[in-house]
Amino acid sequence: MKVYQTKIKRLAGSDQHEVYLKSREIYKRFAKKTKRKPYVRSVYFNKEKIFLDYFWEHLYQKNPWDRFRRLKYYACAIDLIQHSRIDPYSVQNPNRLSQVLHRFEGKSKEGDSFFVQITEDKRTNQKYFISVFPK
Repeated sequence: MKVYQTKIKRLAGSDQHEVYLKSREIYKRFAKKTKRKPYVRSVYFNKEKIFLDYFWEHLYQKNPWDRFRRLKYYACAIDLIQHSRIDPYSVQNPNRLSQVLHRFEGKSKEGDSFFVQITEDKRTNQKYFISVFPK
């Protein structure tokens, strides 16, 4: 499986609050551009919208240490979604047959590997950024 090399470094910070503020600032940049759901356009999906709001719902289901670990890769994940042309590993969601899960692998500027998960609803053809986590 090929890996996308981002040009972005992981978010720096020594505690969860500091990293949270930086990642939320990145999210707000996209939220300001639209009156509805914040999104980014993906090169891999032919410039289709990838909605960003489900990520935050998924994030708050995790424990604080895991949130901190995942938020460090938020900027890298956005860069990967926007610019990657590499085919992801795609599989039908076993829990919901109307969804396809796409898993992209990337490397931060420092060389740390991470995964980005995007779910696609087959009926509406909408795509949602669900998760980012280190390898």
